[in-house]
Amino acid sequence: MKLIEKYKQFLPINEKTPMISMGEGFTPLIKSNNLVDDIGCKELYFKLEGCNPSGSFKDRGMVMAVSKAAEKKVTKIICASTGNTSASAAAYGAYCGIETIVLIPEGNIALGKLSQAVAYGAKIISVKGNFDQALDLVKKISENQESVELVNSLNPNRIQGQQTAAFEIIDELGYAPDEMFLPVGNAGNITAYWRGYKVYNDIQNTKLPKMIGFQAENSAPIVNNKTVQNPQTIATAIRIGNPASWDQAKIALEESKGSIHAISDDEIINAYKLIASKEGIFVEPASSISIAGLFYLKKQNYDFSNKTVVCVLTGNGLKDPEVANKYLEFKQHNINPTLKDLTRILDL
Repeated sequence: MKLIEKYKQFLPINEKTPMISMGEGFTPLIKSNNLVDDIGCKELYFKLEGCNPSGSFKDRGMVMAVSKAAEKKVTKIICASTGNTSASAAAYGAYCGIETIVLIPEGNIALGKLSQAVAYGAKIISVKGNFDQALDLVKKISENQESVELVNSLNPNRIQGQQTAAFEIIDELGYAPDEMFLPVGNAGNITAYWRGYKVYNDIQNTKLPKMIGFQAENSAPIVNNKTVQNPQTIATAIRIGNPASWDQAKIALEESKGSIHAISDDEIINAYKLIASKEGIFVEPASSISIAGLFYLKKQNYDFSNKTVVCVLTGNGLKDPEVANKYLEFKQHNINPTLKDLTRILDL
């Protein structure tokens, strides 16, 4: 079944809305086999959003935004992006035959993500500035041109689509977790999850989780309550200094009695390696910040006992191959094509 069809009663869908789908949603919720013991919680799950068609959680919101754009018969969709939004917008634009325009901050986008947007046929425009300046430009052009639809998370249809991940978690577990750990960049995802949990709770009394967000320490405007003019982090997907959904994220944190924390790049990379080596899950650096957050709070003597925790892993590790090449140790053994040499290497 199509994602927006399954959850249409909760989405802005009418008889004129095309039911678009590229197979997004219904991503795995993997139960931890090893890290759960290190953290000491009752149950630990990973929501693998990198299994979406373009490799990130953005596809949930994009299918809704592009469906509504197609309903309006716009000729162009536009976004500013550090990577994942551009890949998702370009994929759905190509699928629907709508021209996609992507503004990227010069030099601040992962190669894997840019390659996707190029492959899908998007028009790529590099801005000599940061993400926030690129976003300001696309906002202005979409406000002045009816034929151009903005598909960043400022578009409310994006948040509507992204809330479906919360629905899926409850549908699979049978209840909401005690706590949600999420990366926070432009803050649309933490906003969307909280919205989804509230919607389901109002109907099914599924309870509400505590929302726990994480930002990179040099790109942490919400943590420090001030914009960051030149955000820096290895986690390009969350290298944002003035989140578009800042206010909504603060509401989610306050209403859920949650919290938000700053995590160093070293902690992000350590978690990036750990989730792969101990759970067999390869994610991009921004995703691993939710894992880094587990260990950060563990060191602060945070009480995880008797809690069910879900970590959102927002994007696939193949999104950022440069990081893998730079930080993952590659050991190769060279042998002659003999059983003797193979036995020696395997220490048998």
